Amino acid sequence: MNRTIRAIIGACFVLVIMFSAISICQNIGKFWKVDVTEQKLYTLSDGTKSILSKLNQPITAKLFYAKTAALKGPDQIKYFNNYYEFVKSLLEEYVAVSKGMINLEVIDPRPFSDQEMDAKRFGLKQYRVSEEESFFFGLVVQTEFGVEKSIPFFSPDRQNFLEYDISYLIDTAVTRQKTRIGITSSLPVMGDDSYMAQMLQMQGQQPKPPWTFVEHLRRKYEVTQVPTDTNDINDVDILLVIHPKDLPEQTLFAIDQYVLKGGRTIICVDPHCFADRAEQASMQMNIQRAQNSDLNVLMRTWGIEMPANQYAGDRNLAEKQAVSQNSRVEPIIGFLNLNRKECFNPDKVITAELGEVRLLFSGVLKDISDVNDGGSIEKIPLITTTSMGNSFAMNSPYEFLALNPSNLMQKFVDGTEPVTMGYLLTGRFKSSFPNGIEIEVENESEDPNDAGIIQKHITGLTEAQEDCLVAVFSDVDFLTDNIAYSRTFFGMMVVGDNSTLMLNTIDDLGGSSDLVSIRSRGNFRRPFTVVDEIEKQAEAETATEIAKIDMAIAGYNTKLQSLVSSAEVGQEEIIGNEVLQQRRELEKRIYESERERRAIGSKRIERVDKLGRKLQRANTLAVPFVILIIAVILGLRRSLRKRHYISHASDS
Repeated sequence: MNRTIRAIIGACFVLVIMFSAISICQNIGKFWKVDVTEQKLYTLSDGTKSILSKLNQPITAKLFYAKTAALKGPDQIKYFNNYYEFVKSLLEEYVAVSKGMINLEVIDPRPFSDQEMDAKRFGLKQYRVSEEESFFFGLVVQTEFGVEKSIPFFSPDRQNFLEYDISYLIDTAVTRQKTRIGITSSLPVMGDDSYMAQMLQMQGQQPKPPWTFVEHLRRKYEVTQVPTDTNDINDVDILLVIHPKDLPEQTLFAIDQYVLKGGRTIICVDPHCFADRAEQASMQMNIQRAQNSDLNVLMRTWGIEMPANQYAGDRNLAEKQAVSQNSRVEPIIGFLNLNRKECFNPDKVITAELGEVRLLFSGVLKDISDVNDGGSIEKIPLITTTSMGNSFAMNSPYEFLALNPSNLMQKFVDGTEPVTMGYLLTGRFKSSFPNGIEIEVENESEDPNDAGIIQKHITGLTEAQEDCLVAVFSDVDFLTDNIAYSRTFFGMMVVGDNSTLMLNTIDDLGGSSDLVSIRSRGNFRRPFTVVDEIEKQAEAETATEIAKIDMAIAGYNTKLQSLVSSAEVGQEEIIGNEVLQQRRELEKRIYESERERRAIGSKRIERVDKLGRKLQRANTLAVPFVILIIAVILGLRRSLRKRHYISHASDS
């Protein structure tokens, strides 16, 4: 055998060995994975593993993805090819961890096939790509007992909650009973009722839709409305009390008794709810309707209270927004973006993995346990400001109509300890109505002379027989569409963790702690603490100068107004030239002051940009610098070993 043939055979053996090694590594590599992300986004959470370990029946998971249709579709559809690979990989992890309890089927529903008919029967969303091709991307879970659950469409806006959605689907497929949630609110959180909707449509108006948060609740729970004038609350597993404004005593008593009987309750109160807009007629009459709510009648018995006209503030958390279309972007002390780990209780599954919650002029919850309950109720803070947080007051409700962020920031005084905006209360509560209440009822007497309304005394439990569980938040706006969501091509998209906070609380109070630990993963955003400190320092250094300029501009504007009003009718020709000259002088001073103000702001931005360039250069040079150091160390080590070898060789 000549040398050429041996070389060819050797090359063939090398190729066979190489491809065999690749195949073996691909199979073994499925079990050898390293997840270096901070929250282990590519590893199934402990909550999911706990749910899978409790499976007592086989489950078939059918992943429908019209791959052929996606290749023919527009760019918006082709985008899903990468997302599909991520979903399939995650489902394969479910199969591996379930130890044979989950069987995965990947289906490409072709036109006129049985698979396409199945996708339609399961209720998956269908997007027409051409006359024949339709795009499907959903998941169906089937149990051996005939239970079918589905995710109609894997929307990109739910990517952060992908593991939660799949785990929830599996958990609810093997759980028969659905959690019942009752909502009582003075706001139309559930939209207009059918009668009101019909009336508005007859008048050519659009009825108010439910809040997006409520729509999301309806996908997973049985949601019912509890009237604000109810006498009794039953047939609900969890009660949501949102903006309890001017509730009658009978409703307060019903909530009190529901809690004492062990009913899980979530309460959202607000010292000034922006969602509670005054009626158009009231606004035209210049009547300022109260937009506050509280439940202090009950909360004081539980050991906490929310003082009126007290708002939580924190310079470290102030969100930068423009209060009007023509105003500049600046931090608003009452609009808080809780984006630091210290703002969330790390020991509670409700908040342990949260990363960003925005509150709009939230109230302050104070612990008054020493006054009322003697410390028998455990109060666990859920969300707080940083240690520099403090409370502040508004002089008048009219200040909200024309917010002045600069004045609020100047008046705000930093605190020394966190301010609490959310509590989890547990313990054996006492009734806020130990002697009962009087209610009006119809007289049931058969005598027509006695017909009418009579007073009836009703009583109930004076103390709970078992531990109660209540969550209280001092803000309502954080659940609204304007704060918790944003509108996109695919519908309302979740922003931050506002909705996650409430959904976590619902699941935790309902006993689904495994699901809570899954939902919050992947949402934490690292705050730019270094940049924030530079901006805060620059703002502090220029605050005095800007305040002086603002005062000067205000003074010039006042003089300008008084100058114009001083020109009485009939005297324009006499003093017109003098007034015009002074007016031009004042306008020139205002222009120069505003230009000076812009220059100060420009210097501040330039300082932050300079820091950014320094950090970029440092990051760019970091890797080559580390490689250079390693090369120098290896070179020195090799040189020392060579010298050591030569010296030993010469000695021998």
